[in-house]
Amino acid sequence: MNNSGAFTQLRPLSLLRQLSNCSDSTCLEALSNSVSWSIYLEQGKITYATHSVEPFDRLERHLRRLSYQIPLLSSEVRVQVRLMFEPDVHSQLIEDDSNSRNYPPEYQAISWLVSQQHLHSTQAAVLVQELVKEVIESFLLIKEGSYELAEPLSRMTKICRLDIEKILDRCQLRLQNWQAFVPQIYSPYQRPYLLINSKLENQDLPKLQPDLTTWMKGFSLCHLAAILNQDEIQLARNLYPYILQGAIILHEPDPPYDRLPKIFEGQSLFSKLISGLVDTKQELSTTVNSYPNIPEEKIVPVQRLPQISTPPKENFQEPTISNNINPASQRVTAATVTAKKFHKIVSVDDSPTILKEISYFLENENFSVVTINDPVKAVLSIIRHKPDLILLDLNMLGIDGYELCRIIRNNSIFQKTPIIFVTGNKGIVDKVKAKLVGASGYLTKPFTRAELLKIVFMHLA
Repeated sequence: MNNSGAFTQLRPLSLLRQLSNCSDSTCLEALSNSVSWSIYLEQGKITYATHSVEPFDRLERHLRRLSYQIPLLSSEVRVQVRLMFEPDVHSQLIEDDSNSRNYPPEYQAISWLVSQQHLHSTQAAVLVQELVKEVIESFLLIKEGSYELAEPLSRMTKICRLDIEKILDRCQLRLQNWQAFVPQIYSPYQRPYLLINSKLENQDLPKLQPDLTTWMKGFSLCHLAAILNQDEIQLARNLYPYILQGAIILHEPDPPYDRLPKIFEGQSLFSKLISGLVDTKQELSTTVNSYPNIPEEKIVPVQRLPQISTPPKENFQEPTISNNINPASQRVTAATVTAKKFHKIVSVDDSPTILKEISYFLENENFSVVTINDPVKAVLSIIRHKPDLILLDLNMLGIDGYELCRIIRNNSIFQKTPIIFVTGNKGIVDKVKAKLVGASGYLTKPFTRAELLKIVFMHLA
């Protein structure tokens, strides 16, 4: 099978339903707004789905949720997965130029987790199911683009096969629930900021848990939900009254998340439907944590996995809003907000430009950043400041970054402190060497604000 087409108005729903009747193995590839979607099908069932916007960040969020139930999915294992399987720009270009067609790297990472017994087969199937739902949810929002049906991929163990119709039902219901927040919330990647006067007492925000206010400084709704182990829609519902009152504002999604389609971008039709939405209790049936408990004694072979089941209902109350939040006298602008700096980060680099860039990216998000441009004196400064995370340049005059990392790790105070190498080196040998000296992660120069926040999220959240 090898079909392609261009469209000005895509009907992704009907396209997927047509493919559910196909007996071949194929890959539906769609391109819209520089984002590519790949949906892998076998005999009318979905075996995997992904899109090109930060696939390993998506995998990390879902692995993090599973880690609450599966102790084997430690942060060390999750970092190892990224070091082993996440391609850098150079290797990605080589892969794209080759004629071989393989399953995506993050799917290979999931298969590796199963082979190393970090995940059981049923747990992996649940993980794949949730990843597929998130990708299909965004796919259903595409308005314009192009697509093709590609030849089958190279052989790889199938973790599960998912019923298209049931996946579509779940995604459509979630999109309907998201619609209740339009136009204030149009993307799960918008970034909420708490814009209230510091004089307001805690009781003015009775339903906002402390952990949420701690992290509401640059992370998206999607990432906040992963940090708090909540469903994104549940989190949006909790924040929505405060957004309406002006106590919380939403910033645009960071690149590259801003390229993903918005929720119901055309508002004229959907705004009329908001008043006819199902009542709150019906909506909440789909906004709970999607990961059920999976006891090891109930693990079954992949081929006998049940089809997608409806998540259990969970009741919670809507937040109440204090009358003190609304007055204009209580509002402040982003420039005047002062908040407690909850995490201290030390950045060691002999480049003033890099240090300035890191400070700008992080201090804007209320992190306390200490910059050190003399690597020889770095150890004493680090001991004095006792940071929660260390950003460490690899190639510096006076001392090698690997050696400096080894010295820091030998101090008992910092044996568990995340140390992230910030470097222009992209080779796999460098990443392996970094792991051997005790590095927790690897950030490649040049980097964006989103990439820096992403790796901070991985290790501090």
